[in-house]
Amino acid sequence: MSLSAVAYNPSMMIPDYATLKLQELLCRLKERLFDCRPHESVAFDATDPDLCAGRYAGERVIIDEEQLLCRSWHAWTTLAQQLGCRMLTPERIGSGRVRIRYQKLATESFHREKNETEEKYATDGTFARIQKMEEPAFAYDYMRALQRLKIGKRRRILDLGLNRGDELEPIWELAGEKAKSLEITGIDLACDALTEAQKRWPGLRTFCHDLNRLDELELGRFDLILSIGTLQSPGIEMKPLIMDLIQKHLAPEGAILLGWPNARWIDGELLYGAHPKNYPFPELSLVIKDLFWIKKYLQQHRFRVVVTGREYLFLEATRISR
Repeated sequence: MSLSAVAYNPSMMIPDYATLKLQELLCRLKERLFDCRPHESVAFDATDPDLCAGRYAGERVIIDEEQLLCRSWHAWTTLAQQLGCRMLTPERIGSGRVRIRYQKLATESFHREKNETEEKYATDGTFARIQKMEEPAFAYDYMRALQRLKIGKRRRILDLGLNRGDELEPIWELAGEKAKSLEITGIDLACDALTEAQKRWPGLRTFCHDLNRLDELELGRFDLILSIGTLQSPGIEMKPLIMDLIQKHLAPEGAILLGWPNARWIDGELLYGAHPKNYPFPELSLVIKDLFWIKKYLQQHRFRVVVTGREYLFLEATRISR
């Protein structure tokens, strides 16, 4: 039986968007979502994306002598995020259509919490529920960056903003037999999170300390300096910190991996695009400015620099051999 063999019986209450252009579809969805409260949902019928494999968005497919507009599953999930929703499990309803439901997300987010930094990232806070290594949008690009940096050859590692150490898991796995010889140092202001990290990773050396005052610690030099989602913090003096790390704490053949969140964690979802303070929409100029400055500084000191990622932006840097 073909996917379109079941007769289509639209409900009076469920609008059919299978033939609508995106601009009109967007207007109708925005109107319907405007008065929705968090976790309320709206439903609509659309062309079954499985019948559109190989077709681009807006191309047509003929089902039961009717021309329907194609959009992929990716397009529908992306649109849901852009409208502040999650897409619930669709239902196939016949005549080349699926019934899609968008559920409006709650607006609460740890990004908006006004606690002090130490409390905001504590083990009993909202941030502690987030597991970055379970999000493909983070884990895939992060692990590829580690592989390109030949993590198996990096014995001494410095992790700035360690928290509970989620990003260390693939490092130990990729190190293989050399994992026992790793010397990893983590620094953070969330002291209870560091205690949890030490329980998870025996042999880990940690300091509950301000990153702006690294000179007070006898750290030495490292084969890899790692910092994920920390350098954008308001209390970090980024430029002096970067210069200090390169000049005083990076080994001659050392590498750097830095990460910036270009996303928001809201109501269990990772949504593309960071919202700076006082902006109701994603705005990239600040993170681009920071990335450009760091890249230029590193290139001046004979580093090869690569920037990758999407929901998280990763900057990888390795020294150029003379």
